[in-house]
Amino acid sequence: MKLNERSVAHYATCDSPADHAGFLRKRVERHHHHAHHHHATSYQRRWFVLKGNLLFYFEERESREPVGLVVLEGCTVELCEAAEEFAFAIRFDDAGARAYVLVADGQAAMEAWVKALSRASFDYMRLVVRELEKQLEEACKSLAACRKSPRRSSSSGRKRHLSNPALLPLQEKPAVLENGYSTWGSGGGVPEGAAYPDRDGGHAKPPPLPPRRRSATGSAAGSPAPGFSLAMPESPVSPETACFSKLHSWYGQEIAALRREWQERQKRGHP
Repeated sequence: MKLNERSVAHYATCDSPADHAGFLRKRVERHHHHAHHHHATSYQRRWFVLKGNLLFYFEERESREPVGLVVLEGCTVELCEAAEEFAFAIRFDDAGARAYVLVADGQAAMEAWVKALSRASFDYMRLVVRELEKQLEEACKSLAACRKSPRRSSSSGRKRHLSNPALLPLQEKPAVLENGYSTWGSGGGVPEGAAYPDRDGGHAKPPPLPPRRRSATGSAAGSPAPGFSLAMPESPVSPETACFSKLHSWYGQEIAALRREWQERQKRGHP
């Protein structure tokens, strides 16, 4: 493959974000041509930058031009046994191709590099895109099936609900409030004669209204007295005195009688 050296160098140092970057030690083997064919191995510390499927390495982090490039296509990234700890290798499928042995500074750095390099090739991206396309196709088929299936009409459920009196709500409209509280006679709450559902699933009658107590003269306790009487009046808790205004009027009868008596004594000149 032919690469434009100037374009590649610009891409290596431009402001485009890198997929991964950091220091690695690259193994260098030197062959000495003598009878025993001795191999001298050394490691060079280089600054590596991964962009897409191109792995650049520089002499220093501040270097403006890369000293080498590895195209990550048709290769595998794997851990390898080496004298140095935290070593991994980039091996190509072609026979006789050069293998790059790199050493990280620690376990976490080595795992991060192996993960990033394994996902850098177009072959890997092609597999990812193929899997995403498969998932999208299945999602579209599922959505189409849901649209074709007949929907249950919500109105039919409403009709079934209304046809069964047991499923009717206890209160179809908000209760009329008097002085902040609903009353039995206001038309809200449980209608007269209706049943109260209890915890056991049965039905109980609504709580009875308090009896209307009568005075000795036989008149209702809530009826206004013609004059002031020393006898204590009866309790006003009855349907006629359920709201605050009626209670206020009932209790105000005694105050009004006392006020009239005081005014009459003032007119007669008595203190």
